[in-house]
Amino acid sequence: MNRISSQYNNTNTQYFLRQQEVKEARKNAQIGTQSRITALRDDPIAAGHLVRYQSFLSRVNVFEKNAQTLSDNFQVREGYINQNLQIMQRVRELAVQGANGINTPDDLKNMAVEVDELLKELIQNANAVGPDGNSLFAGTRNNVTAFEISMGDVDGAGEPLITNVNYNGNISINKVEVDENAYLDVDYSGNKIFWAEPQVYMGQRDLSAWQANEDSVIAVDGVEIQINRGDNVYALAAKINDSGVAIKASIDPLSRGLNLRTTDAHQMWLVDKSGTVLEDIGMIKDKSQLPPYNVGNSVSVSGGSLFDTVIALRDAMYRGDNESIGGRVLGTIDEGMNNLTARLAKSGSDYERAQNNIQRQSLNNLNVTQLVSREGDIDMSEAITDLKMLDYVHQATLSNAGRMYSSTLLDYMR
Repeated sequence: MNRISSQYNNTNTQYFLRQQEVKEARKNAQIGTQSRITALRDDPIAAGHLVRYQSFLSRVNVFEKNAQTLSDNFQVREGYINQNLQIMQRVRELAVQGANGINTPDDLKNMAVEVDELLKELIQNANAVGPDGNSLFAGTRNNVTAFEISMGDVDGAGEPLITNVNYNGNISINKVEVDENAYLDVDYSGNKIFWAEPQVYMGQRDLSAWQANEDSVIAVDGVEIQINRGDNVYALAAKINDSGVAIKASIDPLSRGLNLRTTDAHQMWLVDKSGTVLEDIGMIKDKSQLPPYNVGNSVSVSGGSLFDTVIALRDAMYRGDNESIGGRVLGTIDEGMNNLTARLAKSGSDYERAQNNIQRQSLNNLNVTQLVSREGDIDMSEAITDLKMLDYVHQATLSNAGRMYSSTLLDYMR
């Protein structure tokens, strides 16, 4: 029951006018933002869906950008690898010409000059920097020069030449998220791409009586392996073989030492993460020495990089050693080119996978945008119609109120 008073009509009219104004303001806000949900109470269920869709859409945009960045880097990197493969083709041609035995020592020296220039070009490409200013082939140490050179005297040459090329990066792998809980492994390790042949470590220390003194952890090519107290060298070799790394461990039947051989062309990487297992068995030096140049003094190492192979070819040409050119040098050149071709194929496949992720995220972007539009966007034609109706009701209310209170001062003048 409402109490009727002299202020009832005015109060009631003002109340409903304010309600109309609120509805008009809400509708104007929806049209201005082009969203039908300006507050959670407008549609709680749709608002919940909309928040989740918008969150997923932002992640999809990040995934697409990540895949696009990777695609660009893969494309640039593939170009440098392909150029080095072409350089190695020319190096092989010179090696075949130098091994035929009909060239004079002066001819070989002239060919060595070209080989040395090709070597410099190889190193320049290996030290390439991407469009973002980061080194392309230094692993995750992308702010350093991937390969450092050492100069020295070479028999037959009249000036100091490059005698050694050392890897200055690391073997860490970046995982870049390109979808929900899906990652692309990004491996920029130059000591894998520019390696020529499998590397072999042959330990000369007798380990037949060795046992681990404590629980330890070693890292082989970045993979951590748990060594338990009391493990002998046979258990150590078995754990390395079972770890999944591209290295085969064995015990030398003569020296009783540990031998390690990579199953593909790359440089080995050994670290004592905790404890001193690798140091105790003589495979590496103390922890003050960083890999990959921490190999123990008693370990015999074989297997080199593409640069080592080209340096060996150049030096053999300066010496006039046709036998070396046509033997081991030519063989390692072929192995290095095979590895470079395999790495080029891997880079190309990485690029294609990145492109597939870009296409998928672009499609996801479109689909999720449609979901966001369905839940949150306003129907403009319907909203404008509703606004016109509200305005009409508002004007009608004002008109009725005006007629209800039509009395003026003139009505009281007689």
